Amino acid sequence: MSSKINWLIKNTLPGELVLQNWLTQNGISYSLAQKYAQSGWLRKMSTGVYYRPGSDEQLMPGWPDAVHALDKQLKMPAHLAGLSSLTHQGLSHYLQLRKETVWIGVKNKQTLPKWFREFNEQAWIYCGNHKITQLSEKDFKFVYIKGKEVKASCPELAAYEVVDAIGKHITFEHASELFQGLVNLSPRKVQSILERSASVQTNRVFLFISQYHGHKWAERLDESSINLGSGKRSVVENGRYNERYQITVPDVLNQKKEIN
Repeated sequence: MSSKINWLIKNTLPGELVLQNWLTQNGISYSLAQKYAQSGWLRKMSTGVYYRPGSDEQLMPGWPDAVHALDKQLKMPAHLAGLSSLTHQGLSHYLQLRKETVWIGVKNKQTLPKWFREFNEQAWIYCGNHKITQLSEKDFKFVYIKGKEVKASCPELAAYEVVDAIGKHITFEHASELFQGLVNLSPRKVQSILERSASVQTNRVFLFISQYHGHKWAERLDESSINLGSGKRSVVENGRYNERYQITVPDVLNQKKEIN
């Protein structure tokens, strides 16, 4: 058995996604990969995209493999984000009855390779990170999904991504329900993220929901260091105006208590 076949077996698992870019970097050319595909060492999914077959023919790459490949093989700045990150860290009781829609954090979805955007007809939701001036490794953690290590937003960043998606991918009410369970966020990490955020509306809504649920960590935030801008913001139609944060919020959230 050749040394390159040995390398392939040592560095991949049955059912794992394998990209040609990564193979080339490790000495396996396109023509050699084609030979491996013909001989059964690899199975071709699309141009430059393979997976390593196993004894179980049903063992096929899933979306965690695709996200893992972006990070580990292509070194692309993409991660599991928002609702998906919270769900797979056990911080959301939200269950999808159909095929899971997966939230992905990325600066620009057009920079993602075509194979990823069209992967197994997977439904993706893309969260832009351009509203936060700079992300660091402290904003992320690794979670295991179906045996695959996936880079994900830390709970504090995931919560921010959920709030930023209000009106686009999630309702204000659903975001508020998620926040109800976020009792253990780090005030230091939340403070850091909000101070780096250029989105006045997202900052205000984040603070409103945090105060609404009376979280202890929210009491330790220094709002004077967070960009809250000026003027009113209409977040939801036909909502009730909140004087403290100068935003409109769903009327149902004001039935419990006023945030002043």
